Amino acid sequence: MKKTILFSIFSIILFPVFAQHQNVVIDNSGSPEEPSIYVNPKNTDQLVGGANINNVYSSNDGGLTWNTGTLVSQQNGVYGDPCLIVDTTGSYYFFHLSIPPYPGNFIDRIVCQKSTDNGQTWNDGSYMGLNGNKVQDKEWAVVDWTNNNIYVSWTEFDVYGPFNPGSVTPEDSSRIMFSKSLDGGTTWSEAQKINQVSGDVWDSDETVEGAVPAVGPNGEVYVAWAGPEGLVFDRSTDQGETWLDEDIFVSDIPDGWDYGIPGISRANGLPITVCDLSGGDYHGNIYINWSDQRNGEDDTDVWMAKSTDGGNTWSEAKRVNDDPSGKQQFFTWMAIDQATGYLWFVWYDRRAYTDNNTDVYMALSKDGGESFINFKVSEEPFLPMNNVFFGDYTNVSVHNNVVRPIWARLQNGNLSVLTAIVDAESIIATGTEEKDMTPLAELQPNYPNPFAQSTYIAFKLQKEGNVNLSIYDMYGRQVSTLIDNEFRTRGKYVEHFDAGRFHLSPGVYYFSLTGEGIHLKRKMMLVK
Repeated sequence: MKKTILFSIFSIILFPVFAQHQNVVIDNSGSPEEPSIYVNPKNTDQLVGGANINNVYSSNDGGLTWNTGTLVSQQNGVYGDPCLIVDTTGSYYFFHLSIPPYPGNFIDRIVCQKSTDNGQTWNDGSYMGLNGNKVQDKEWAVVDWTNNNIYVSWTEFDVYGPFNPGSVTPEDSSRIMFSKSLDGGTTWSEAQKINQVSGDVWDSDETVEGAVPAVGPNGEVYVAWAGPEGLVFDRSTDQGETWLDEDIFVSDIPDGWDYGIPGISRANGLPITVCDLSGGDYHGNIYINWSDQRNGEDDTDVWMAKSTDGGNTWSEAKRVNDDPSGKQQFFTWMAIDQATGYLWFVWYDRRAYTDNNTDVYMALSKDGGESFINFKVSEEPFLPMNNVFFGDYTNVSVHNNVVRPIWARLQNGNLSVLTAIVDAESIIATGTEEKDMTPLAELQPNYPNPFAQSTYIAFKLQKEGNVNLSIYDMYGRQVSTLIDNEFRTRGKYVEHFDAGRFHLSPGVYYFSLTGEGIHLKRKMMLVK
């Protein structure tokens, strides 16, 4: 099977670390958005991510450092909507839209590319859903960990109205499609329509979208989506072969799932579906997360509903964000920790501002969605502008209290993608975030910077312990060690680095402070 080799570069930049949840910039190339991330449950140091249009990322140290590359499919092309999952063998799958390199229709299939080496190389891919000139869009996938089946659901358009308004007829519609693979993504079943009430083709409130599949406790397949009937749910008890005769109503979505957010080119509240398979108190519960403007266009909120009877009946919508009314919370995503049964949410949040400045918040529910602990996860706000496309979603992946959100940041017209090393144990233990929590260490900017030959590096320790201070080049190769696992007491230290001793070329370098619970890194510039 043909492999595509990625061009990789050591890529990590940190904002100044004073917050509880260390932020890591994965990609600051200026254009990535709609990111996806997945933690390998068998080895939580392994993560793979992606972002529009064809960016792929991998980490082997829990998300502290990342390799970046470009995903290529010679047969199918790569055209965004990235979805990352991992199977029981540790193989990763990157699902995305297509843009065929030969004459054909735009996004006419859903593509699946596979990696068996933690995202370093990818096969050329298989595909599903090809149906003449119809458009296939917004896919998501899940693995059944009892049998390694892969299930995918998405939206099919007869014609994509926003790009082809003159071609739309009254008969054109959108529908929710489903396909599965029983052989590790090599082949896919014929795509089948699973919804009863179809939508229009305008990629807005009356279109059926947001189909994220989940696996139930007895191998059921669950899918919910938004559309003309509001939020609805469907279920298969035979691995996706047959589905309910009637979709089940979950909740209304007042004013629809397609709404406006100031400073954002477009926004939506499409749903996310998960099921608890942890074996704990809430085993079998199904949860659906979305956002809407039922409280007004200036007060978008994050919501959740749950079912405790396999999706037959649903709770009333429960508000996840805990701030006073009148602020914007949008682009939510939810994941469930199948080791603990805890629910984790991520979204953009403007509770702290009177303008369009935006933070990233998360929430934790330890009691099956009855209560929520909100906490800020981003270190710095950003101020987006609506003339730059920002994407349609955030994402989060969790396993055994390893929590890794991923989000896009739009500042001064430039996009970047970030993750955070979430201090999950602290949030779980205290029930609230310690907003002024003193970090274990602080790594200060070197001085001078840029520097011609030598510079000074200062750091502070809040507790004693063994630490390391090392210098790396831009490819992640260690070029010098200033402190090698030395015991230091609490206090401030200043170390001198003489680049001339090592005959280093001008360019970007990084200095890293590590120790028990400490993983800090900064950038510096060596000039002639």
